[in-house]
Amino acid sequence: MKTVEHVQVLDREGRLLAHAAEEAGPGAAVATCPGWQVRDLLRHTGMVHRWATAYVAEGHTSYHPDGGLPDLDGKELLEWFRTGHAALVDALTSAPADLDCWTFLPAPSPLAFWARRQAHETTVHRVDAESARLSTSHVAISPGFAVDGIDELLRGFHARRRSEVRTEKPAVLRVRATDTDDVWTVRLSQDAPVTTRDEEGEADCELSGPAARVYLSLWNRLPAPRLTGDPGLARLWRETSAVTWS
Repeated sequence: MKTVEHVQVLDREGRLLAHAAEEAGPGAAVATCPGWQVRDLLRHTGMVHRWATAYVAEGHTSYHPDGGLPDLDGKELLEWFRTGHAALVDALTSAPADLDCWTFLPAPSPLAFWARRQAHETTVHRVDAESARLSTSHVAISPGFAVDGIDELLRGFHARRRSEVRTEKPAVLRVRATDTDDVWTVRLSQDAPVTTRDEEGEADCELSGPAARVYLSLWNRLPAPRLTGDPGLARLWRETSAVTWS
């Protein structure tokens, strides 16, 4: 996906998140994030948006700490979230193509990294906000964007040494998007997972389904759409793959 497409997704998803949060109310439980209420979701995502904006707008070339969570609630919190989201969209839209700043995953450029990362950050948390509403309606995630997100998660986040998805003995998890023909092979061991875009060799477990369902399943927002083989590997993923803020 192009950077401009990621920014467009970020813009739309942030607006949808705010709308769902407003409908649910700040005290509503977030079903996909046990222990969180909507106010926690808004504080966290708004903080991340401002943290990302600082890199893009101020050009920090080394790690820069976030600004912490606000002591806001209700309408003030919602407005704070919307203001920060709009500022991030504006910063990415106006940033130069040769932007130089810190990143933490491989990407064609820092600008491409932050646009992509915040598009997926916001999409997953939009789904969280929708889970807090009484309404069961959800906005669809396009297959192409879901594939992009699966790739970022498997070949970005879980290629890092800090990934906790480890096995005592080597094992292979295959991930398949049935509506796009995209396939990933995740080789597990005592080291960080190694993921390739292929289906070489036999897999001990395969997780498959429409790309959007697989995407949300790998982010632990939905159950696996279809599993074959060793269910223990799918359970291992769910128990150890969480990407946490630190």
